[in-house]
Amino acid sequence: MTAPVERDEGGLLRFTTAGSVDDGKSSLIGRLLYDSGAVPRDRLAALERAAMHRDDGEIDLSLLVDGLTIEREQGITIDVAYGYFATPRRKFIIADTPGHEQYTRNMVTGASTADAAVTLVDVRRGMTVQTCRHLCLSHLLRVPHLVVAVNKMDLIGWDRQLFETVARSICEFTARLGLSAPALVPISAKYGDNVAQAGANMPWYRGLPLLRLLEALPLPDPASTAPFRLPVQLVRRIIGDGRPVRQYLGRIETGSVRVGDEVVVMPSGQRTRVRSIGNYDGIVDSAAAPRSVALEVADDLDIARGDLIAAASAPPGAGREFEAMLCWFSDHPFTGEGHYKIKAGTRSVAGRIAEILHRVDVATLAPEPSPTRLARNDIARIRLSLAAPVAVDAYAENRATGAFIVIDRHSNETVAAGMISGAAADAEPQDPADRARPGL
Repeated sequence: MTAPVERDEGGLLRFTTAGSVDDGKSSLIGRLLYDSGAVPRDRLAALERAAMHRDDGEIDLSLLVDGLTIEREQGITIDVAYGYFATPRRKFIIADTPGHEQYTRNMVTGASTADAAVTLVDVRRGMTVQTCRHLCLSHLLRVPHLVVAVNKMDLIGWDRQLFETVARSICEFTARLGLSAPALVPISAKYGDNVAQAGANMPWYRGLPLLRLLEALPLPDPASTAPFRLPVQLVRRIIGDGRPVRQYLGRIETGSVRVGDEVVVMPSGQRTRVRSIGNYDGIVDSAAAPRSVALEVADDLDIARGDLIAAASAPPGAGREFEAMLCWFSDHPFTGEGHYKIKAGTRSVAGRIAEILHRVDVATLAPEPSPTRLARNDIARIRLSLAAPVAVDAYAENRATGAFIVIDRHSNETVAAGMISGAAADAEPQDPADRARPGL
């Protein structure tokens, strides 16, 4: 669905939409796709035919995103729907996430890899609890850029004063999160004002239209924002130059690596040097995130799937006890019991939530100390206890290697996602015996 472009000066921006149900997220994405020329002719013709059966006779651009029959019947987005388009300045991948409270876990999925989060607010309703929750999650997920689009300005006669009232409440909330004021854009997704182009209805707004703002956002460079990290996905044994060779395959999540670099294999702590680097181009001298590579190291080490190969000069932490922020997904509440598998990168180990330190009231951001249970969509600070050591970074320092999910060992349901804050305050130092490879 990507429109052809003549040049690509701005790279690829992944952004997610968030906000309460019926704030107009799917309509906004449909407008972006439509105004950027990314809608195929046959789909546009189908929308025009569907418009003939509507009372107002207008094209419903949200149908460009709400692709499932049940979504169309109910008028909501249930799963994460992706859209792709491009302008002469930049390519875009959009993740349209659900607004209903029961689908907050889908919002976490969409935002976890996003470079920007566009949160929509219906100007008539202002901020809701779900708006607060989505802004809080975008902050916890360390989405680099937060943008708030105040939608449905057409329904209030393009009133500047009401927009500014809503904008103040948003800025007050993000300030309590410890954030600078987000970019705020008054828009009408239905009519297109301030989406791709400035409209004539809000001459008092002097900022960039939403699409121009997204084109101008600086992109983080995964090769330079954090040290080298390669979670091992697969060990491959081949014959190279007449000798057996073991290659360690995976995607470089952050940083870069060169032949001859000293690396450390975690959580064992074994050190070695890179002997060769291969990718789809063949043998290369260096590689950087987000390339997938096959590494050969100089020494015969016990390296397996789940290990983390990292820069020896800036190794990750490793241990069994961590503190983390957690979002509980499951309809079945956490009550202190349960058998779980903790998956961080390519490594999975048995583990448990040893303690709920506090739960966050997403409306006020106040901590609720010593809760005894976590219900669906609750956000909490927890203490994680693992059966075997895992190598991780603090999520604030590295989104790729600081995240984990919690899986129910019996149902295989993903019940929660979390962000590592750091080693638990009273965690014991790693036992040297932990350097031996543990099993689940």
